[in-house]
Amino acid sequence: MSETFNNFAEPPGVFIDEEIKARGWSQRDLAYILGYTEQTVSKLVSGKSGISAEMAKALADAFGTSAELWSNLQSAYDLEQAREPDPSIKSRARLQEAFPIREMLHRGWLAETDQSLLETQIMRFFEADSIDEVPRVQFAAAAKRSKYENDPPDQIAWLFRVRQIAREIKAPKFSKDKLRAGLMELRKLTVDPSDVRHVPSILRECGVRFVVAESLPCTQQSKIDGVCTWLDDDSPVIGLTTYHDRMDNFWFVLRHECEHVLNGDGKKKENFDDLDGPGGSIENDIANEERVANLAALEFCFPREKLLSFYNRKRPYISERDVLGFAALMEVHPAIPIGQIRYLKQDYRWLSKYLVKVRRHLLDAAVYDGWGQVAETSL
Repeated sequence: MSETFNNFAEPPGVFIDEEIKARGWSQRDLAYILGYTEQTVSKLVSGKSGISAEMAKALADAFGTSAELWSNLQSAYDLEQAREPDPSIKSRARLQEAFPIREMLHRGWLAETDQSLLETQIMRFFEADSIDEVPRVQFAAAAKRSKYENDPPDQIAWLFRVRQIAREIKAPKFSKDKLRAGLMELRKLTVDPSDVRHVPSILRECGVRFVVAESLPCTQQSKIDGVCTWLDDDSPVIGLTTYHDRMDNFWFVLRHECEHVLNGDGKKKENFDDLDGPGGSIENDIANEERVANLAALEFCFPREKLLSFYNRKRPYISERDVLGFAALMEVHPAIPIGQIRYLKQDYRWLSKYLVKVRRHLLDAAVYDGWGQVAETSL
């Protein structure tokens, strides 16, 4: 018998019957040869039972064929008879490949629903007019390049969650002058960690919407600290993850993003800021707008020159007493100069006990999403 068949609509038993007749055997003869009951062979021939791997080997010896022939016949027949899968499976796979949809559903960013409504939610979430225009969703009909195509999908999803939440926040028209004045008010809050609770209201009065959103698990590997984005040409949003829940990091990131707002950065393309390490540099090896924002952040609490002078005079053995005295002189919490000195020393264990947490104080007053809380939004 040929090792190749094209008619998989017939059960494999049809071909067993042909082999029996070609040899002038009966089903009883084949049962004898195989060592099975006549009833077993009858079920095989009629298609009431399938060919197991063990039976495929037995038939191969009986008919002088390969076991794969019979096994493949059974597999092909089973596939032919199987129901067609739900068409939404392909769609869900494409979406999950583009974004962490399952995690977004788990976090409450999207609602569990049927596929068509889910796609509608995704379009609204990503501010797209069609599913083909959603960043990174690669459908056959979509040939356009996206401004987010080089960004990790979890970062993009986090950004649009920040934007979604920000739309629910009411704020007056943005004023650069008010934000510059507001920075002076913010500077007064750098002594007591609990004072960070005043940050959202001060920024809102300046027309800046402030959102704290816990990063997605994938985003945590990317170490996103914050982003500056705009709902339109004159409505800025600052989003923070508080990934590093430390007072020094919070004030550095916040001032960094405020500088982006003042300079109008992020209107055409948002940058996801990772400011722990090279991203916090003021050297020329990073984008100029990032270097400018980093310098503003470093100068926020006290002149950078004063810190460098203190550091150069006291190193390599900078005592705890000395740094506490410097913080008191600068009228800031010790965490802030300690954080900068740790970076200069490249010793991230130095005086860690002073790097107090601020997230719990911030969440008491901020609009936030995550840590067991789902911010109220509409799609």
